[in-house]
Amino acid sequence: MRMVKIAASAFAAVIVVAALLLIVGVPSGYLTSEIQSRVERETGYKLTIAGSSKIGIWPSLNVTLNDVTLQAPGDRDGTSRVTIGRVQADVTLASLWADRPQVTELVVHKPVLHVPLLRERSGQLISPARAAASPAGPGKAAVDRITVTDGVVAFSNLRDRVESRIEGINAEASLGADRRLRLTGSARSGSQPLKFAVNATVPNPPLERQNIPLELSLDAPGLAQATLAAKAEVRLNGSVVMVNGLSGTLGDAAFNGWASVDLASKPLLKLDLDFQRLDIAGARAPASPGPPSWSNATFDISGLNYLDAQIRASAAEFNLAGARFAPAAIDATLGSGVLKVRFSNLGAYGGQADGELSADASAAEPVFTLRSDLTGARALPLLTAAADFDKLDGKMQAKIAVRSSGTSQRAIMSNLNGTLFVVFQDGAIRGLNVAKMIRSLTSGTLSGWQEKQDQSTDLTHFSASFRLDKGQAATTDLNLVGPLVKMTGIGTIDLGTRQIAFRVEPKLVPTTEGQGRAADPVGFGIPVMIDGPWEQPRIYPDMQGIFDNPDAAYAKLKEMGKGLFGPDGGGLGSLGGLGSLFGGTQGGAGASPSDPLGGKLGDTLGNLIQQGLSQGGLGQGGPVPGGRSQSRSIPPTSAVPDPATPALPAPADAAAPPSGDSPAMNEVLRQLFNR
Repeated sequence: MRMVKIAASAFAAVIVVAALLLIVGVPSGYLTSEIQSRVERETGYKLTIAGSSKIGIWPSLNVTLNDVTLQAPGDRDGTSRVTIGRVQADVTLASLWADRPQVTELVVHKPVLHVPLLRERSGQLISPARAAASPAGPGKAAVDRITVTDGVVAFSNLRDRVESRIEGINAEASLGADRRLRLTGSARSGSQPLKFAVNATVPNPPLERQNIPLELSLDAPGLAQATLAAKAEVRLNGSVVMVNGLSGTLGDAAFNGWASVDLASKPLLKLDLDFQRLDIAGARAPASPGPPSWSNATFDISGLNYLDAQIRASAAEFNLAGARFAPAAIDATLGSGVLKVRFSNLGAYGGQADGELSADASAAEPVFTLRSDLTGARALPLLTAAADFDKLDGKMQAKIAVRSSGTSQRAIMSNLNGTLFVVFQDGAIRGLNVAKMIRSLTSGTLSGWQEKQDQSTDLTHFSASFRLDKGQAATTDLNLVGPLVKMTGIGTIDLGTRQIAFRVEPKLVPTTEGQGRAADPVGFGIPVMIDGPWEQPRIYPDMQGIFDNPDAAYAKLKEMGKGLFGPDGGGLGSLGGLGSLFGGTQGGAGASPSDPLGGKLGDTLGNLIQQGLSQGGLGQGGPVPGGRSQSRSIPPTSAVPDPATPALPAPADAAAPPSGDSPAMNEVLRQLFNR
């Protein structure tokens, strides 16, 4: 009886232990050394198992390894390795008895693939591993399905302190009896989601020099505007992956070509593609509540240091950030961190563009250069699409040679150096009536460009050449010629702060016959200043021009009154009372012809003086436009009339001065011009 109790107790203990083993698993530390030696013997890679390992028999036979590292041979600093949080393999018992392990599922949890980034192609990245033997023999394992959860690919360069990661990799791969491989998954690059799917027919090993038919689908909304679908034949030739017969679609646009990648050390990509249509979205700065400005958001192109490439691409239609080019062909090279993109005979809105764009990422701060010649392009659609500027139309010609550096829009615009020459012909300035703006300056300062959708200024020729130095674009040959207006000028554009400062000499054609007819353009008589933000500048007369040469200013104003508004100033009524000049009929019928400043001309010119005083600070001895200080003062008025001059009778229909300052300003003009 005692023996029966002992036997029963032992049997119960075995049941308990067996139950625990089914749930917890059999400790398998004794298997670790055998697994490590077998992996290294057959692949050449070193396997380290730093965590626990166990064998489970519920719900199926399985082996679990924790904290696993697989390191490439010759990798001394550990930059080429795979670390895995946990690996679990489910195996059928029958396959073990047959010495042909059949892994029904291999689950890899939290793997991290470390990929070193190299600046130079100097020998092989790692020593080659031994080629795996064919799995057809005894003892070789076959895997039906592999599942990866929460994986990471980490690219790094310790010397440059650079690291980039593709995270959140979740994928599932299965290999059927027909050797058909199916791989689906998702990942995240920064904040951009990725989805991918691969179908391939895998031949029996060894795979070297065998064609592998492959189909790929990639959906990356942050990188491409449409889904990429492609098929090709992939061939492995040592460290080179060759992709032949490449064809597919990007959205609804087809493409074809070939590619190859040499992975021996620093990757070398060779690519030749022809697109039916290629669309590349541009990054637009988010709208800000304040005035428009360049973005301070930084970007990083240091990744150009770790890839060499030779790329040729052509497209029947190429859309870049909304700008359309058709046809388009580019040749690009990337080496030692310098990207050079050359384009020739690029179709640009009825014209052609040739040039080269380069980006040098080899230094701490990237450097950009652009050389381009543009001829015969329609300015309106090109500038609207490329720069959101819709004010100029006509045939456009440009020569650009600029260089800059920086890691943000603002930095690049503030560091621009080089030259720019641009010409617009046979077009129009949309939304602006320049002639009307010039006339309006006789009655007040203008704030902004006075834009109206129904207005425009026809132009025959508009040109300027700029020399850029640290974001300051200066010109001395601004020239605008139109049927009814002509203007020359000098000035500077501060590209970094989006400010302008121009001094222009406007002239109007006195008849509707246009330039080259009986009458020549008549000058405004006073230079005009345009300064402030280029979206909303101030436009006002430069009073310093009067004080520099009062005789010439008086003569030009007098001629302007004759030419612009008809004989004897008959059309001056619309300018606030200038109609009495030279015996004009509007508001000045009683003015004496011997008094060229009679009527309301003094009032209007007084307004001009007041504008200049308020803008330039002349009345207070402050600075004037152009940076010169005012050293000349206006002499006090005299109350004693000249006895040699008979008193003039007051006009019968003279209107009251528009402001209390006008009589004084009339006297200022009389003393200023000595008339």
